[in-house]
Amino acid sequence: MKILFLSENFPPESNAAATRVYERAIYWAQWGHQVTVITSQPNFPEGKLFAGYRNRRQDETMDGIRVVRVKTYIAANKGVAHRTLDFLSFMVTGFLAGLREPRPDVVVATSPQFFAAVAGWAIGAVRRIPFVFELGDLWPASITAVGAMKKSFALSLVEKFELFLYRRSAAVAALTRSFKDDLMSRGIPGGKIAVVINGVDLSRYAPRDRDAKLAKQYDLTGKFVVGYVGTHGMAHALGNVLDTAGLLKKSGNEKALKDIRFLLAGAGAEREMLMADAAARGLDNVIFMERQGKDMMPRVWSLCNVALVHLKNSPVFAGVIPSKIFEAQAMGLPILLAAPEGEASEIVVADKAGLHVGAEDPQALLEGVLDLYGDGAKRATFAASSIAAAPGHSRETQGRDMLEVLKLAAAGAGHTAESINDEKPPAHQEGSS
Repeated sequence: MKILFLSENFPPESNAAATRVYERAIYWAQWGHQVTVITSQPNFPEGKLFAGYRNRRQDETMDGIRVVRVKTYIAANKGVAHRTLDFLSFMVTGFLAGLREPRPDVVVATSPQFFAAVAGWAIGAVRRIPFVFELGDLWPASITAVGAMKKSFALSLVEKFELFLYRRSAAVAALTRSFKDDLMSRGIPGGKIAVVINGVDLSRYAPRDRDAKLAKQYDLTGKFVVGYVGTHGMAHALGNVLDTAGLLKKSGNEKALKDIRFLLAGAGAEREMLMADAAARGLDNVIFMERQGKDMMPRVWSLCNVALVHLKNSPVFAGVIPSKIFEAQAMGLPILLAAPEGEASEIVVADKAGLHVGAEDPQALLEGVLDLYGDGAKRATFAASSIAAAPGHSRETQGRDMLEVLKLAAAGAGHTAESINDEKPPAHQEGSS
């Protein structure tokens, strides 16, 4: 099968969308399918081109995947106006690039961001090719949830167009059951919506000893590290971690204060603000690590005694399942999830992989940290359960499920996409993604 995939983010970028698209596409290429990914030049999230890339059209091959990089307006992952121009420019140049490609059997686009899906739909409409919408985020709902934009007439028009894309797609692949429920509540037929939950590439992530060189570099040798690895954005509310670190400094627990470090590794719109805030508050128990390349991720995870997964306290994020949960499981780490109760907490609890505490509650987060810090047996039990659960969330399984959706769409049977979930218990029960 010939697959044309649009994703504004792709390696060497290492955010969730880039990793998801890339790791599945590798399997598709290995299984004999022709995969072309249209993407931008790597610049996320700082809005600066990665070394060796120029902002112009460029073709390359990565692990059997043909990658077409197009010229876009480049902006950092902050601010509405410039980011919107970034999104719109990829919509235009991605669409034009898609028209030049050999005719595929199916065209797919992933969100976020939303306008990539517009380009995918337009390519499908012009070339009369089935279009599959991979729903990675409820947009514009997530924009208003983090306060980046207020509800307005313009956003209501965007939502109408969002619904138009769902209706016009041959099939929708939703990353969570909550996303599917949301679409069905707004009139999208459930039969065309498959649930393909996120996962982890087990060939890349596995338990390993702490990286001594990296630990020394960041003064983490011998420390108990609670690590957040990922984007520092509005959706992640990492100011709560600083509040927790502040509570620890005021707790009077000298041993815990000496031992525990909060590691925030990554980049994003709020990173500079977080660093300035931590410095102003004298939070020397918070360590910031700049964004690392994808190949470095196992080394970064190896520094952690506990994997912190953190989300903003909003109902919108109750339906989000961060992919870092599965990376942490594959690394054999106990998980501390600070997020609204929802699908992510169901997975962590059902897999017996860690603790769940309330979102944006610094006292609850501190209690969770101290619980895991003080109970080595509990950590070991959670770690063993994480490792045991990880194979059930494999990227290979996710790749096969997604491929089935694409095959159904290409065959004109996208309206039956939910059939890939038939007779399957929810992923957190059966350990399958």
